[in-house]
Amino acid sequence: STSAGGNFNPAYSPDGKNLAWRSQARAGYESDKFRLFVYDRAAKTERDLLPDFDAWVDEFSWSPDSKSIYFISNGSVNGQIREGLLNGRTLATRPDAGHLYQADMTRAGIQSIVSLDNIYWGECSDLHVLRDARTVVVTRMGVRSPSEVYSVENRRPDFVNSTSESGEGIRYGDFPLQGTNGSQITHLNSSLLAQLDLPEMESFLFLAADKTAVEGFVIRPPGFDAAKKYPVKFLIHGGPQGAWGDMWSYRWNAELFAAKGYVVVMINPRGSTGYGQTFVDGVNGDWGGKPFTDLMTGLDYAEQHYPFIDKNRECALGASYGGYMANWILGHTNRFKCIVSHDGMFNAESAFGSTEEDWFNIWEFKFPNTQGGHPWDYYGKPDSENPFRKWSPSYYARNFKTPTLVIHGQLDYRLDLSEGLQLFDTLQLVGVPSKMLYFPDEGHWVLKPQNSQLWYKTVNDWVDEWTKTGTRE
Repeated sequence: STSAGGNFNPAYSPDGKNLAWRSQARAGYESDKFRLFVYDRAAKTERDLLPDFDAWVDEFSWSPDSKSIYFISNGSVNGQIREGLLNGRTLATRPDAGHLYQADMTRAGIQSIVSLDNIYWGECSDLHVLRDARTVVVTRMGVRSPSEVYSVENRRPDFVNSTSESGEGIRYGDFPLQGTNGSQITHLNSSLLAQLDLPEMESFLFLAADKTAVEGFVIRPPGFDAAKKYPVKFLIHGGPQGAWGDMWSYRWNAELFAAKGYVVVMINPRGSTGYGQTFVDGVNGDWGGKPFTDLMTGLDYAEQHYPFIDKNRECALGASYGGYMANWILGHTNRFKCIVSHDGMFNAESAFGSTEEDWFNIWEFKFPNTQGGHPWDYYGKPDSENPFRKWSPSYYARNFKTPTLVIHGQLDYRLDLSEGLQLFDTLQLVGVPSKMLYFPDEGHWVLKPQNSQLWYKTVNDWVDEWTKTGTRE
């Protein structure tokens, strides 16, 4: 590869003539667009197979005849979400989903892509193409179900021989739906899930302050009564290049958060994946800027359009970058009854010197139009031109008023334990009601089952205390 960025998952074509891999263009940026590159071994040339495809290629697999590549992209394509439409469906009704595509290899310079499953269908992974080239096996999960194995039948795997009326080949959006909704093969959790009241995830679109369209999600509580008002758990995802969507997680499970009688609201602010690379890059060097206003504008929209939300009983919860944003919220608004900050950045300068991912902060804390991304690059400059101070929650401690639960693990090398200790110590010194949950045997994620139980109980008890029974002036 001639790429300056990362290159991943190399795979030979079955006939041995080509080598494909996922490639990134920019060095030092883990969230650059994942492109699909192919190397012709005889000609010794490489090319971007999908130069006009704006979403990430998450994983891929060769067809048995080496004429095409199947791939998964869990996100929107070519910014279509910003028009509020995806394949003719309004996103105001269902969340976005993962899609399975087939790309043509037979004609250089022509990108022929067909979605085998454009139905809203959760997130897909573990892609395998069977020998008949018509059957694809994947795992699929949704917000209401952990992963199960599905098969998808491609009704026309030889579509690569087709042409459009112009003779230039078939591009994305021109080809009719060929796949089926898939057949579920495994049912590992069906009997358990049948016993649970798991509400649907609803999505909505709103305009951010700069008129960019942003997506959000709502999950109502089990046994929902439209005549009642419900408190809110406002979840903030990590990354910052991550996203909420139609997916299952044993950590930060949205259905479990809703289960205690809460409306769960989630926003995918600037920096979120699945909406095109420009949207992803929108967080770079702007950690407390557009992402913060996107989140607040999205919550405003949810309060205005879902009358069952009690805007006077809301709690903000986040981990990793979400923990950073919880800390940023702590110093920039008093709209929440309480906050939960898990493994978040509190002091950007000290976090730079204690992380195992130096390159990450070097990239994310570049000031616009500068080459530097180290704290010392900004010494002597005003704080407004120093992202390590401009975007550091620690510099806004005098504004802290919201009761906050701090959670951190001793073995967290992404964001050192000292970040949580600094936050908790500051909260105590400025007199803000606060508590700290410390895990001596966990890292950036809480992975041990008993620790996870303690985590959920502590978090839910804290939110209950301040949104259901607690009061704050």
